[in-house]
Amino acid sequence: MRRMTYAEGIREGMSVKMRENPDVFLFGEDVGKFGGCFGVSAGMFDEFGEMRVRDTPISEGVIIGAAVGSAACGLRPIAELMFVDFVTVGMDQLVNQAAKMRYMFGGKITLPMVVRLPGGGGASAAAQHSQSLEAWLAHVPGLKVVYPSNAQDAYGLMLTAIDDDNPVIFMENKILYSVKSDVEDEVKPIPFGKAAVKKEGTDATIVSYGRQVLDSMKAADILSKEGINVEVIDIRTLFPLDKETIFKSLEKTHKVVIVSEEAKRGAFTGEIASLIAEECFFELDAPIKRIGALNTPVPFATNLENYVLPNEQDIVSAVKSLF
Repeated sequence: MRRMTYAEGIREGMSVKMRENPDVFLFGEDVGKFGGCFGVSAGMFDEFGEMRVRDTPISEGVIIGAAVGSAACGLRPIAELMFVDFVTVGMDQLVNQAAKMRYMFGGKITLPMVVRLPGGGGASAAAQHSQSLEAWLAHVPGLKVVYPSNAQDAYGLMLTAIDDDNPVIFMENKILYSVKSDVEDEVKPIPFGKAAVKKEGTDATIVSYGRQVLDSMKAADILSKEGINVEVIDIRTLFPLDKETIFKSLEKTHKVVIVSEEAKRGAFTGEIASLIAEECFFELDAPIKRIGALNTPVPFATNLENYVLPNEQDIVSAVKSLF
């Protein structure tokens, strides 16, 4: 085992595949010599050169469009946007082209492209740089959406994402970039649609992904001191979703809290809740609880941002309300 930051896990996953396959390349704003807005691609320009680690104009529509075109022509691009907020500028290329082309051409082409999107709040980056838009992207047929919570998963999911022949949205939480965790010496690709049980428990289930997995683990520690033993599930991929692991947990605990950093209205937590209600309703001994940010743009001021975003105390309160 070794210690590695979340950012290093992403970088290592990209670098491994770029060493294996000359058709894999990375491009985006300041990903070259500067090493990326958050330093994720640091050193990659020196190793792979300017033809494979390319800086682009400040035009997210062009970045996504170039990824679509190059993927359709046989390359395997990794496109980075500085913030998930800016994917709105490239939504036509992403939603109406990348997500549809393989289907509309009857499978005669593939679209092996990865779009890296740093998201989430907590950095006082204000309303246009702090959103969580994963539910919007997971809604689109033809897109796969992954959201790792730690370096090991970031590494392994990146290996899988680059090898996939379909467009993959690779969500990254900017607050996690500097967080270190254990990583195996030999990291293997992590299959999409396979959740991880981060902590086993018997009294209630917490379902989450991304940064909120860490909050869920903190909440589990607090609850354990009060005699409540919760199970924590990291879904890792929003689509495909491993509902079987969630259902199996509910057969044991019969209570569930679903957590994300998204504004609660229209959040992906609602999709998980509806699946539980449709297919696992009679396992429930209490109402499904959802936790998310308040339905407001993310404030710049730290105290207001902390008030808007969910935290471990919100999770603790939600779990207690089930008893």
